[in-house]
Amino acid sequence: MSDGARPAPGQRTPESAARGAVVIGGGLAGITAALALADAGVRVTLLEGRPRLGGLAFSFQRGELTVDNGQHVYLRCCTAYRWFLDRIEGAALAPLQDRLDVPVVDLAKPEGRRLGRLRRDPLPVPLHLGRSLAAYPHLSLAERASVGRAALALKGLDLADPTLDTQDFGSWLAAHGQSARAIEALWDLVGVATLNAVAGDSSLGLAAMVFKTGLLSDPGAADIGWAHVPLGELHDRLARRALDSAGVRTEVRSRVTSVSAMENGGWCVEVPGERIKTDAVVLAVPQREAYELLPPGALDAPERLLEIGTAPILNVHVVYDRKVLARPFFAALGTPVQWVFDRTHASGLRSGQYLALSQSAAQDDIDLPVAELRARYVPELEKLLPGTRGAVIEDFFVTRERTATFAPTPGVGRLRPGARTKASGLYLAGAWTATGWPATMESAVRSGVSAADAALRALGRPRPSRLFAFEEAA
Repeated sequence: MSDGARPAPGQRTPESAARGAVVIGGGLAGITAALALADAGVRVTLLEGRPRLGGLAFSFQRGELTVDNGQHVYLRCCTAYRWFLDRIEGAALAPLQDRLDVPVVDLAKPEGRRLGRLRRDPLPVPLHLGRSLAAYPHLSLAERASVGRAALALKGLDLADPTLDTQDFGSWLAAHGQSARAIEALWDLVGVATLNAVAGDSSLGLAAMVFKTGLLSDPGAADIGWAHVPLGELHDRLARRALDSAGVRTEVRSRVTSVSAMENGGWCVEVPGERIKTDAVVLAVPQREAYELLPPGALDAPERLLEIGTAPILNVHVVYDRKVLARPFFAALGTPVQWVFDRTHASGLRSGQYLALSQSAAQDDIDLPVAELRARYVPELEKLLPGTRGAVIEDFFVTRERTATFAPTPGVGRLRPGARTKASGLYLAGAWTATGWPATMESAVRSGVSAADAALRALGRPRPSRLFAFEEAA
């Protein structure tokens, strides 16, 4: 194929011919793949059907508020996402805690509302959590001791053992002496937020990966980071600036209608009004969309993509006329409320306080009317936060992501494909691919790096020196 003139941003010709790569999908996986390829000197076109980048980690305007569609956090062990933040020059806008510190409010105790904390000490693993666990008021002394024994057993699991993916985490915990209360007050407190499923619905392999990497690999691995600005500032504005600087042609509102192999080699990607000829294609879209775009023969069993289930996340947004929460966030037990975050400053709210409730594994609530959700959650906030009882609610709304993540059910590992397909020059990326991680921002970035690595090898291009290296991971 011969090189063609590159259209100016936003300008299309009826048929564009260019050596290089087309990345389909402008979420974190697609942005990562595009940056990695461009940094290696590949001519890249990034196509996104929506009017903005960021995938399922984005922001929108609601009056004067800038609202994130959902609360997203990451951990210090998320080394790929941390690389991504550095690459787009956004790390300072999404800082990490100095050390893990999670306030946990329990409403289930007979004596009423009780506050505990999960935090680490500057000690080696597993002693770094020893004092916090020993004083954790939401478990009995016997339950705390049993948690320690289960953690040691978990640390001994081999994540490369494929049989772990066939078992469910809940059964494993029960077999290792964990009471229903211990699962609720500790294992699910962490697991539901990271896996988007309760222990009984989660693959042991994925759960073991989360807990071994996040809590049992390095003392600081579970320190929490989150954006102090709207997600759109990071994943759209800064990401687009980085793509522009790298020379990537970025097109939004450009939904791909077909991907086909050409007789003389290479690929043709079609969007309304344009046919783009290219050497490599990265499909960085959700699994069902990937299934629709995959050409025949690209995967041995493409229908497996449709067997990968999805799980919803509900976010409840409440704006009060006054400050009702002094902490940046807390987790809750004994109540439908899971995690509550203060989004006041990040949203641009000038007075009062804006709280966002992040509700994972929200199958029971995801389709409830807003009025029912208000009746369900406002009284719970009044129990958790006494300051809300005299406060006026100035706004209440919800955001729903019905297919927020892939469902981490036992057996899902065999369904997740790698970056390479059987079609030369066609690659897959997305948090749902075989990264070894659950559906997180970390998994998305890792998948983009894997797809770019595979494409660069096929294109004969050297790996850029500043690209994330997997051996750096915790």
